[in-house]
Amino acid sequence: MKYPLDCEDNFSLSLLFWIKKFIKYKINSLSNSLVDDKDTFTLINQELSNNELNLKKIKQLSKQARNIGLIGINTYFLPLEKFYKIIITYKLYSLRQIDEELVSEILNIITSGLSDASKKNYRMCLINFFNFISKQNEDENENSYSYNIELKRWGGVSSYTNTKLPEYMNEEQMKLFLQTLEEFEYKNFSDRNKLAIKIILFTGIRVSEMLRLKPKDIYIENDIYCIRIKGKGNKHRIVLLNKNSIEKHLLNINKTKDEYIFTSKNNKLLTQAYISRLIENLLIKAGIRKEKNGAHMLRHSFATLLYKKEKDLVLVQEALGHASLNTSRIYTHFDNEKLKLAANIASTLSKNDE
Repeated sequence: MKYPLDCEDNFSLSLLFWIKKFIKYKINSLSNSLVDDKDTFTLINQELSNNELNLKKIKQLSKQARNIGLIGINTYFLPLEKFYKIIITYKLYSLRQIDEELVSEILNIITSGLSDASKKNYRMCLINFFNFISKQNEDENENSYSYNIELKRWGGVSSYTNTKLPEYMNEEQMKLFLQTLEEFEYKNFSDRNKLAIKIILFTGIRVSEMLRLKPKDIYIENDIYCIRIKGKGNKHRIVLLNKNSIEKHLLNINKTKDEYIFTSKNNKLLTQAYISRLIENLLIKAGIRKEKNGAHMLRHSFATLLYKKEKDLVLVQEALGHASLNTSRIYTHFDNEKLKLAANIASTLSKNDE
């Protein structure tokens, strides 16, 4: 079913209508293999059919979708949220007034200070959004309005991509963080919380991968815990963990083999936001200050230390479940041993001057 381009009497409501339609489309086109809460998934779809939704409600529904396993939905909602908040200040009266020049201008505003990788995501989101509208709008004469927004000349992304270094803890900070975790006393679910944080820190798996672990996914071989991970794109891999590092917590988790390990008292899956808050509180208590304190920072810390110890990029790729070796290449950023060779040039020249 197609809809008029300006389907409401004012610009902001028309744009909200299309944002809602686009988010619903993306929720149903993203891989839902990690979604176990089918009831919530159905309710989200039903809510997104409500014509009276505002931006705050669409954001809440996107967050719910992310929490039940549709991790990629933020890639689409966050850029549109920022785009909406800026463009309504332009006091436009029709969606037909939006062109590539205006989109490029707003894109520059909302991506200021972001990494090149994030800028590329914002660009692709807006291209996809306006392509979606172009295909789904239709007037009473069955004619469609096409945007043809490609942003090929948008200058927001430099030619040197993926150069922003990830936030991470060095080895000493990781030891301090772990010591703080060991000494910290949670009022409730202490073993569950400590197990979750240690698994991320010691294996580098994604939070979404950790949250969906079941007891049957963890087994012992030669005093080593083998953890079966279901990652992005339904790709499976095995990560290994020293038995002594988590056993005392794992043995206190009372779950059947097919239940999720990391759940609340109501047996609902914990959210990524909850895990990030646990980690942020520990970092504050340990006196460790980072620009980004979320759970993903632990993954970066693991990968950084792994490469520093082993100097094996393929090992980092396999451990983290990266599809491409280029994704793992950023963890070579601290490899200063080779850079020291360049530093020696100065002393060599100085000797020649003597």
